[in-house]
Amino acid sequence: WFEWLDPSIKKVEWSREEEEKLLHLAKLMPAQWRSIGPLVGRTAAQCQDHYELLLDSAAAGTAAADSNENSEGVSLTSKRLRPGEIDAHPETKPARPDPMDMDEDEIEMLQEARARLANTQGKKAKRKQREKMLQEAKRLADLQKRRELKQAGLLSSQARTKLKKRQREVDYATEIPFHKPAPAGFHDVALERQKADDIRNKRLKSIDYKQVNEQNYRTRDAEEQAMRKREEQRLKNLERANLQLVINQQSEKVDPVSQRKRGVLNMPVPMVDEAELQQVAKLANTSTSAMLPPPNRNGKGKAPTDVLLGDYSDRPLPTPMRTPNVASGGGSSTREMLLKEAANLKILSE
Repeated sequence: WFEWLDPSIKKVEWSREEEEKLLHLAKLMPAQWRSIGPLVGRTAAQCQDHYELLLDSAAAGTAAADSNENSEGVSLTSKRLRPGEIDAHPETKPARPDPMDMDEDEIEMLQEARARLANTQGKKAKRKQREKMLQEAKRLADLQKRRELKQAGLLSSQARTKLKKRQREVDYATEIPFHKPAPAGFHDVALERQKADDIRNKRLKSIDYKQVNEQNYRTRDAEEQAMRKREEQRLKNLERANLQLVINQQSEKVDPVSQRKRGVLNMPVPMVDEAELQQVAKLANTSTSAMLPPPNRNGKGKAPTDVLLGDYSDRPLPTPMRTPNVASGGGSSTREMLLKEAANLKILSE
């Protein structure tokens, strides 16, 4: 389209001014036909062909008029190609009807080209994409199946290698190596064979193949080492984040006070009963009333100290007055208390 079919392309003969302009631009911009074409008003292929024609005519010594007369025929028709030579720019030549006597290869090539041009909906690309999607779905289904078998303990890389080895080696878990059956004797051993088969089947059922596979590639020492490394990494990360917390945790671990077992706290028996507490309260009330200043004789106003100082009559005591009641045994509670006090003093003095 851009080289020949576009109606805006000029296919008339070249004028004198266009030829001069072409020669001048070819000197300024040699071999830059894509830049020269829009300036002259022709396509790049037309400019190149006409420039070569002018050079050939100048070399042959022909007149300029003759070259102008032949320029149209040369530009509109393709140059004579030698046998075996391939046209470098076939798209710049005018379209011609296909000859009737073509080879089978040429006919097949034209049919493929027509099919490609007529395939505007992209059916082949859609078919290729659909085949690719089916192949990917099949691969994913196969991968999921193998994963499920491996999780169930029925398929693993180690199991596959074992299966290959079993085909050419002796499996000591299921068969006896180099076993030769004993010749038949005089007695019936069918019952013994049944017992042996039952024992063998029971042993095979008790085998946990998943656990065996796990024990083959994971040992206890490796687990402990990995756990130790994870713990060390966790402590390092904790030290970077909060160093004070790590120091407190380590000090609590090595502190003997935190590891020592604490005994049960036993409170001593109260030494004052309810009656004595009431008597002490009465004495405290009387002493407080005795400390109060005498009332004003005139009865008018208050003394200067009363105005400046507050009322401390109902001041709360630093310790509560009442303690848990003790079980008193009759009237001899005071005597028993004195005897206990004397015994305690005797023990302390000893």
